[in-house]
Amino acid sequence: MEHVVVSEATGFETDSRQFRHLTSALGTTDLAVNYFAVAPGEPVGYCYHRHHDQEEVFYVRSGTATFDTERGDVVVDTNEAIRFAPGDWQQGWNRGDERLVVLALGAPREEGEVDLRRDCPDCGERTEAVPEHTEHVAVFTCGECGVETGRFG
Repeated sequence: MEHVVVSEATGFETDSRQFRHLTSALGTTDLAVNYFAVAPGEPVGYCYHRHHDQEEVFYVRSGTATFDTERGDVVVDTNEAIRFAPGDWQQGWNRGDERLVVLALGAPREEGEVDLRRDCPDCGERTEAVPEHTEHVAVFTCGECGVETGRFG
């Protein structure tokens, strides 16, 4: 048995978001566990994406999450959950008026291959997002034209 205080787990915090990686703190072997708290107008993750091998379940602890999917927007309210099978495109957003708190569960633990997409202002469409990570900063560029599409951290 493992017990963790979420605020003490590794992760990061900014004015608009808090992320805690609970997988290692809990010592899970087959399940990824992540905690997100995001301000209104902010995304849960940084890209529209799909996992090739991992399924994801998001449980909304408080607030309302809106998931951008291939079939349109799906609204998930407090005490509701949503599952994405491997290959399902999605990105969560806080389009509500209050802070959104979400617990994300993924199996298998290792996310494996992931396809990332972001809206490119130069190409005018959602294109492959190429990430470059430094400590607590992620920079995404368009896979088509190379323009920066987002900087987070």
